[in-house]
Amino acid sequence: MKNSLLLMISLFVLLVSCKKKSSRVIDSPQQGEITMEVDESFASVSEALTNRYMALYPSTKINLKIKKEDLAFLDLLEGKARVIVMSRDLSEGEKRAYKKVTSLDWLPAKFAADAVVFIVPKDSPRENISVEEIKKILNNSQKDIIFDGTNSSNLNFVAQKINSTPDKLQFSIINGNKNLVEQLNKFPDKIGAIGFNTLSRPYDPEAELLRNSVKVLKVVENNKSYEPRVENLKDMSYPFTRVLYFLTNERYFGLGNGFIRFSCTQLGQIVVSKEGLQPYHLFKREVQMR
Repeated sequence: MKNSLLLMISLFVLLVSCKKKSSRVIDSPQQGEITMEVDESFASVSEALTNRYMALYPSTKINLKIKKEDLAFLDLLEGKARVIVMSRDLSEGEKRAYKKVTSLDWLPAKFAADAVVFIVPKDSPRENISVEEIKKILNNSQKDIIFDGTNSSNLNFVAQKINSTPDKLQFSIINGNKNLVEQLNKFPDKIGAIGFNTLSRPYDPEAELLRNSVKVLKVVENNKSYEPRVENLKDMSYPFTRVLYFLTNERYFGLGNGFIRFSCTQLGQIVVSKEGLQPYHLFKREVQMR
């Protein structure tokens, strides 16, 4: 799977390099239309940010498309998307491909701390799972951990965390984070792996319903147990904490870079916080007393 992805990237680099022309600037941070692709695990926070930005700048339109993380990266290289959200680090080969196609250095615009969380049916006796146990299960032919799909951010990140690659792991699939949560009770002996943002939204009725339908496991590492809570994302003590970042192929300060800058400002970070995630940029609040 990983080899085929690298082959596709190489082909895209060749095609795009042959066609590369100077692009005419047709948008700005205050007006224009672009496409942004994100993995379903980051869909909620991405939608909240784009909606807020478009409300501030009514002459802009950001078309949000849901795409598996690896496929979104390929679309960025091919020019089908202006901005994407990533959670895993790019390989050295991917960074070279990105620079060759975009003429830009790999400078991730970090904006939020998220996580991969492990869930079981509500009546399961299990309360926690260790990092070592996760490694063992993912190398077991019984495929007891269920992910939301191949090429997904959750699978990619967990594989990277345990120093492996998705093609070397044994796992089951139920497509979609929400779908996985809703169907998990049919598989009492399985463990689901989903994005934290699927459950984290504190004021969203759908997220509350999903939270109440499953049990979220604590993760044990070095004999310490950690819950996937915002305070444990802030200091990254929860073992499967990940940092979300934007990538763009935009070589000027247009709508893509304008949106990215907004997301990393105080207003954008407030949106991140309301989504139940940890803002990456912390702004000191000062109150003057007279």
